[in-house]
Amino acid sequence: MKKVITYGTYDLFHEGHYKLLERAKALGDYLIVGVTTEHFDEWRGKINVVDPIMKRIENVKKTGFADMIIVEDHEGQKIEDIQKYGVDIFTVGSDWVGTFDYLKAFCDVVYLDRTPNISSTMLRGSNYKITKMGIVGTGRIAERFVAEARYASGLIVTSAYNPDIESVNKFKKKCSEYEIAIETEQYDRFLENVDAVYIASTHETHYDYVKKALLAHKHVLCEKPLAFTKKDSEELYDIASDNNVVLMEAIKAAYCPGFQQLLNVVQSGKIGEICDVEACFSRIASVNSRERTDAKYGGAFLEYGGNALMPIIKILGKDYKSVSFDSINNELGTDDYTKIQIRYENAMATAKVGMAVKSEGQLIVAGTKGYVIAQSPWWLTEKFDVRYEDETIIDHYEPKFVGDGLRYEISEFVAKIRGNGEKSYKLTAGESIAITAIVEEFVKKKNII
Repeated sequence: MKKVITYGTYDLFHEGHYKLLERAKALGDYLIVGVTTEHFDEWRGKINVVDPIMKRIENVKKTGFADMIIVEDHEGQKIEDIQKYGVDIFTVGSDWVGTFDYLKAFCDVVYLDRTPNISSTMLRGSNYKITKMGIVGTGRIAERFVAEARYASGLIVTSAYNPDIESVNKFKKKCSEYEIAIETEQYDRFLENVDAVYIASTHETHYDYVKKALLAHKHVLCEKPLAFTKKDSEELYDIASDNNVVLMEAIKAAYCPGFQQLLNVVQSGKIGEICDVEACFSRIASVNSRERTDAKYGGAFLEYGGNALMPIIKILGKDYKSVSFDSINNELGTDDYTKIQIRYENAMATAKVGMAVKSEGQLIVAGTKGYVIAQSPWWLTEKFDVRYEDETIIDHYEPKFVGDGLRYEISEFVAKIRGNGEKSYKLTAGESIAITAIVEEFVKKKNII
């Protein structure tokens, strides 16, 4: 008797799960299915599992393919199970190609193709649909998005759009293990086949792509900056509201659990009244990169400004009194380094962004009783300290963080689509619009509107 084993979360059980189990069963005579616990899912980075484990087990059982169902709850269990049950074949979906090759020392390893163009109709009367996601733009961030999206329940990337054939070909090569349809000609046709879009194109295209998607009743997750003017940003959020769809700006730090915990500490009064916030975000971009060579829409501020401004707006609010900019520009007139000074009634803030100047990427929140410091890179917020006048007293925090942060914003986006996040406080429409207002002041200074 040939024994086959496979594992999965099987959350929001759908046709893709059914087909995968059907093909796994066909590989042998006896199929063992491992269903992961919520705790183990969180440990391995899947952060928004919806269905409880008993429901997930029941859904697997109802398919009739599993001869045995077991629970996976710890690292290393796959080897234990293969040896314990005398397994001949380990199998899993093709989006994990190479990941489990280490098991070849114990049995055959087979990677099964995923169901192409997966149906969004859920089996067994589930309450949720799988959101079919399309990506606009096929650069580095799009590649990372595809990889991180597999850790979010309820969403699958099915297509991508970009008129730039060279970029599309690179994307195809990098994401060849995923079943992603490519559209290079008609944006409207691309929109017809998705429920939601992730805008990861160049800055100047964001507004038009977002507006067309919202008017087509598609949910939108858009990279920063959402728009170049406050008026345009307000218009987009109004269109989203009128069409009953989700619009969310992708400033990933806002959705990370560590940053949310930092906010809770700051807002609790632990360090007293907040008087100053300093945030820095800098990287050394390639000399030939778009960020450094696009004199009109490139530069440190348009690339990274939203990241550094977000904690300031979250902590000190939207009602600042004045804002000023000071930049070091390159020979093209693109800012290599920009410092932003923001004045409030009873507080001040400084944001620093660089793409050819490197500085300490930390976040400091100063109060009348102490201060919070999140060490570089603060936007991942893997740890932060609260310090006081008495230097011997330090409160240290190390919140859980997995991946590179994208999966947290993806999970928040999915939650909003499901209707669980209408009143989400992590980054509100008003805060996003306030950030765009500062972007508008900068671009007016550069005279690029």
